[in-house]
Amino acid sequence: MANAQAVSIPLVRRPRHRPTRLLGRIIVYTILILGTVITLIPFIWVILTSLKPASEIIKIPPTFFPQKWTIQSYWTIFHDPNVPLGRFFMNSLFVTGMHVILILFTSSIAGYVFAKYRFWGRNATFAFILAQMMVPFQVVMIPSYLILVKLGLVDNLWGLIVPAAVDAFGIFLMRQFIESIPSELIDAARIDGASEFLIYAQIILPQLGPALAALGIFTFMGTWNDYLWPLIVITTQTRRTLPLLLTWYNSAHGTRYDLTMAASILVMLPVLVVYLFFQRGIVRGVAMTGFK
Repeated sequence: MANAQAVSIPLVRRPRHRPTRLLGRIIVYTILILGTVITLIPFIWVILTSLKPASEIIKIPPTFFPQKWTIQSYWTIFHDPNVPLGRFFMNSLFVTGMHVILILFTSSIAGYVFAKYRFWGRNATFAFILAQMMVPFQVVMIPSYLILVKLGLVDNLWGLIVPAAVDAFGIFLMRQFIESIPSELIDAARIDGASEFLIYAQIILPQLGPALAALGIFTFMGTWNDYLWPLIVITTQTRRTLPLLLTWYNSAHGTRYDLTMAASILVMLPVLVVYLFFQRGIVRGVAMTGFK
């Protein structure tokens, strides 16, 4: 037998694209860093301005970092006898808490109905609810105010809660999430004799944790920062919410920008804390609403 000659086959190596990938990552991270800096500059400016004396804020040319650091603006707000800061905070907490509870209840139960029930006009009704998301609040502001006048809820904290007890976005979010829940669980509960509300309370709600967390945070942030509607409805000083603190310092103190900036920080701080603690719930809840 003839000895077979060993034939060396050269290995074909695939071209490496590491330099291209590295360049792409550098470009992406550069864009992200620039976007982050541009987004944070206004917030940093507000914080630094609140720590400046009033005379330095109107100084020309303006300074970015304070030449003289001071917390006098915060001291003035906390000790202002004309502004009950604690009452403002409790009003905002009450309105926001009740709003979150109502939105979570109405959105979850309506989302359950639209996701698992079959009835005449279901799709048309749901489309009508989604269409409300495209209507600006300014369009329905006057009719909503006239309804509050008829109900006697003007200059009342409940006037800030009742008109916003149902949210179209919340119903849409819950419906998308509940559609991913197997209908076999509901059918099995009905066979066992469970009532419809018991099915909602013991089968549907326990599985809505991520979606409820995301919707609750969105509702909290929107309600806490709401400015226009409380400004229209509330007229008594002791019933105002925390964002209206900005109105007081803009109108009563004129060009005291240090007080306005400090008030802005006090309004923004609770929302920032809530977001930092529950940001994972926001991402998880929104992401899981698209899973089938």
